[in-house]
Amino acid sequence: MMNILNEELNHMKYLKIDNNKGYFLQKTESEEVWIEIDKISKEDLMHLLIKATEEEFSMDDYSEELLSHKAHQIVYKNIHDKFSYLVENKNIFRDECDNQFVEALAKYQEEE
Repeated sequence: MMNILNEELNHMKYLKIDNNKGYFLQKTESEEVWIEIDKISKEDLMHLLIKATEEEFSMDDYSEELLSHKAHQIVYKNIHDKFSYLVENKNIFRDECDNQFVEALAKYQEEE
């Protein structure tokens, strides 16, 4: 049972479709609340971006049939597409950042 709980905690869902609307998970220290996707702020996006790069990040696949609210379709699809690309390429981005850091560090050490 403990392994299942750990696995669920490590693989958190941050975007979902429910009752024809899209939602994102807003987490604070004291609670987790699902907010309609059209209410998302840039701070919320930054929080999701951090979670997507640091954790196992899951989300419901975009489905026009399940998401009939037009505004939610537009916002959810755009966010889903961008985060899907980020999650799929997370290791590549991380390796590129690490390589740039190593190169900068090597250059700095040569100058000393």
